[in-house]
Amino acid sequence: MKLNRLIIIFLSLVIFNSCKISSENSAASNADAEKAIKTVLTDMWDAIEKHDIDRYASHIHPGFTQFGETDSVLLIGKTAEVKSIQDYMVYSENVHTEMHEPIITIEGNIAWIVYYWSDSGISKGEPFTSRGKSTRIFKKENNKWLCIHGHYTLLP
Repeated sequence: MKLNRLIIIFLSLVIFNSCKISSENSAASNADAEKAIKTVLTDMWDAIEKHDIDRYASHIHPGFTQFGETDSVLLIGKTAEVKSIQDYMVYSENVHTEMHEPIITIEGNIAWIVYYWSDSGISKGEPFTSRGKSTRIFKKENNKWLCIHGHYTLLP
């Protein structure tokens, strides 16, 4: 009888510790994924700042869609997004974007980040500043987070 209790206690401890380790690994994995998503987004902005369209394009999912700040229609497809950014790079310079108050949610291979942003630069020869709020959705494919959707709203 005493041996049975010891076995039950031992097994309970093993199961408890396994759950604890699994939970800790999951939290560490989520933290790594959150960091990776922020890194991808800031690298997208850095690519725009440096007029590196190939680097920017490497972060965009083929099924990308977007509701832009002033767009009246949905932009559909990676090709359309890359062309849009490439056109923007022609008449913009010294663009810098900052992220504020990001909140990231991860569900398997899909993640979304909501945040406020501010940016500044020169567009068509004129200095500009703007700020807004955004939601970006990412999909993890081949161990890489790709931006599959963006929705941006200017703030007054």
